[in-house]
Amino acid sequence: MLHAPSRLLQVTRKPAAERHLDSAPADQDWPPSGGDLIDALIAVHHPARRRLYEILAVDGPANVGQLAQRTGMAVGSVSHHLKRLHRAGFVLPAPELAQDTRQSWWRGVRRRLAWSADDFLPGSISRDIADVAERNNLEHHTRTTAAWMRDRSGYPAPWNELGFSQDGLDRVTPDQFAELEQELGDLLSRWQERCRTDAEDHPDVERMPVRIVCRAFPSDPGAA
Repeated sequence: MLHAPSRLLQVTRKPAAERHLDSAPADQDWPPSGGDLIDALIAVHHPARRRLYEILAVDGPANVGQLAQRTGMAVGSVSHHLKRLHRAGFVLPAPELAQDTRQSWWRGVRRRLAWSADDFLPGSISRDIADVAERNNLEHHTRTTAAWMRDRSGYPAPWNELGFSQDGLDRVTPDQFAELEQELGDLLSRWQERCRTDAEDHPDVERMPVRIVCRAFPSDPGAA
């Protein structure tokens, strides 16, 4: 009986820096517009991808295995969702953090994304996607708020006593409404920048992620 000589199949893994070229965004401009805006809405307003993005943007770089362990998602699912976020410009590979070729590290890119469903033609696919993104965004805020109310007693002091909400009801003009939106946005941006600078200057001070949605409360990034 004749036997063919056996050959050892060798699989060469791509270097970490080259592994995610297939999902790199074609356009680096921000904010996106047109079709790129629709792609960004689809990417970040998926519940699983929103969790992954928040973890990377707030808590810093992590590898796929760490993200899978933290979220309870399968490693393959995490990799799939990260590629979608990468293509839309919300995350970037961090190959310099990998200790070997098996590790896949990512970091979040802080983005501000504004849109209105009214910018798209009624009945169009783009309008439907923008509408769904608005609903998903509201549902995300509702979930994270409910999680805080449910779990706040488990937070250490003084975090378990923090959290506030403010509301008002007045008759205003469209210009006054736009003024409120602009002032709140400017105030939040300045406050966030001061907090980030202080974190860099004083890295040993205890901090907790705080979510602001016209109310503010300690909140775990990626809260389900």
